[in-house]
Amino acid sequence: MKKIYVASNLPEAYLVRDLLMQAGVQARVLNEHAMGALGELALNATYPQVWISQPHQEQHARSLIANYEKRAPTPAKFCGKCGENNPGEFDLCWSCGGALGLVT
Repeated sequence: MKKIYVASNLPEAYLVRDLLMQAGVQARVLNEHAMGALGELALNATYPQVWISQPHQEQHARSLIANYEKRAPTPAKFCGKCGENNPGEFDLCWSCGGALGLVT
């Protein structure tokens, strides 16, 4: 396995993982629960990471991630059911599965 991306938060890690998976790149998220160790571990060691399982797909994965990073950010969406903020690309809340509306 090879680390391909370090996300700033867990929803972003899953967004990148899903982007890769849809393109045929097998990927998984590691460090899902490492933020709980913040203070005991270095800050950069607690960020969620996306790893690919097939190293020969690295160039393709990096190209997909570069395109993802170039996109204009979409406004965050607010979940009226649980109150969680979600990335603008989401239609359903990552926390509770509720329908999302735009944050005002």
